Amino acid sequence: MKKQIILLTVCAVMVFGFAINAMANNQNFTLVNETGVTVDELYISKVSTNDWEEDILGVDSLGDGEQVEVEFPVEEDACKWDIMIKDTDGNEFFWRGIDLCEVEKITLHYENGKAWATTE
Repeated sequence: MKKQIILLTVCAVMVFGFAINAMANNQNFTLVNETGVTVDELYISKVSTNDWEEDILGVDSLGDGEQVEVEFPVEEDACKWDIMIKDTDGNEFFWRGIDLCEVEKITLHYENGKAWATTE
């Protein structure tokens, strides 16, 4: 199973900064793809914004059954986030209002036209 780490912002940080990031951010989480499709693009955005920002997978993809570690910058303090994925055919799937301060793992599901997430 492929495992990746995705940072929402790209910045030069010393090793000490990574240790602080891991301890300080409640929003960091593991995202598991159980949708039945390959995720070609992944967007995570605060519920308070209408902009999806950029695809945090970049050139990578996330196959069905694979997972990725999503890490937030130290200064981020918002808890409620929306998630959108696009599969390799360009279909979009949405999960809204997930409280990332309360979860460590999100498993995305999709079946018969319905998208849902389970959290731990």
